[in-house]
Parts: sequence; structure tokens; C-alpha cells
Amino acid sequence: MGLSIWQIMIVVVLVVLLFGRGKISDLMGDVAKGIKSFRQG
Repeated sequence: MGLSIWQIMIVVVLVVLLFGRGKISDLMGDVAKGIKSFRQG
């Protein structure tokens, strides 16, 4: 019962429509910062 490529695409499209491209890039930047700080301890 894995996700098909179509299900993933639909989820991505919905997220883009809900949040907009700018917010997603900001969110990804925040996630990257969090991962970096977590690794540095």
C-alpha cells in the first residue's frame, strides 16, 4: 500500500495552492536551518 506518483502530485499541488510558493520556500529554509542546528547540537 505505497503512495502512487499521482497521489504525491495531488498532495504537492494542494500544498502549493494552500500556502503559495513563497511560504513553501520559507518553510523549506526553516526546516534546513533546524536540521543544521540539530546536527551541530
